[in-house]
Amino acid sequence: MLTKFKNTTLYYALKTARPRQWIKNIALYAALVFSGFFFYDPVDAPSYFTTVTYAFLIFCILTSSIYFINDIVDYEADKQHPFKKKRPIASGKLSIKFATWIAVLGLIIVAIFSYQLSLFFQILTFAYLALQILYSKKLKHIPILDVASIATGFLIRIYAGAVVVNLHMSVWFLLTVISASLFLAVGKRQSERTLLLGKSGASSHDFELATSQTIGATRITLKRYSQRLLDQYTSMFANATWLTYAIFAFQNEIDAPRSKVASLYTFLPKALHTQKLLMITTPLVIFGVMRYLQLVYESNQGESPEKVLLKDKPLLFTVFLFGALVMIITYVLT
Repeated sequence: MLTKFKNTTLYYALKTARPRQWIKNIALYAALVFSGFFFYDPVDAPSYFTTVTYAFLIFCILTSSIYFINDIVDYEADKQHPFKKKRPIASGKLSIKFATWIAVLGLIIVAIFSYQLSLFFQILTFAYLALQILYSKKLKHIPILDVASIATGFLIRIYAGAVVVNLHMSVWFLLTVISASLFLAVGKRQSERTLLLGKSGASSHDFELATSQTIGATRITLKRYSQRLLDQYTSMFANATWLTYAIFAFQNEIDAPRSKVASLYTFLPKALHTQKLLMITTPLVIFGVMRYLQLVYESNQGESPEKVLLKDKPLLFTVFLFGALVMIITYVLT
């Protein structure tokens, strides 16, 4: 039964939609979680969680539609790529005409569903679409701008989740998001470079020739990133990620109503009040960064960050524990 399904057009369309990538859209909940309004339920409107979840579903449809567009645009280049040539569109298992219809239908659904939300959310969805198309056509071939585009995509997600329920975001939290997304993007480039070297059997000294023979213009920017430069970038953004989060955690203040539990320890010194308790999660962020670095350098698994998160048990447990602590500190102890 499963084997038959894997040979159907529906299966290839679902594979092209990349539902595993939807995990990135969880970023829309970030402002809601850290603001203290996760369970807020206005009298005359849907709960904040319901609204953000609605926006999350819109972004899932949007990102999947963009994947169809990207695979159509990159059709010729993907056919020459050692790994991407197996994708449904590049391999010819899913026709370009059918993929185009799905992409157009997805964008129409996004436009209709977004119309019920704020104007600023609609602008951000359009900005995300424009950025991804520009990235696919031009920016991914320009060093530095390629990883900056990835970071901007995450930033748009964060803002989309905030504006849809009109929440404020800390500047330090935004810097954390930018640093973390740049860190993941550079880690992705690190792994891509190693994978291509391994595929071609070339040394790093012969990398330019190897990339020319292996992938043509698909990842021409990799020629512009030396191993030393990527190492510098990785170190810089790894440090920036945990440091900006530590500052955010120390300064974060919650505007939502305080719980009854919080009043039980008002006798404690101010240095131990709940605004400081979020600092407990900082070691988990540091461990997460270190573990991801280990996977990138020792196991070469950074080429697909969402796959790493879902398959690496230590990292998955760290993320789960981090989320649980944030929720407890923000909604039980505050």
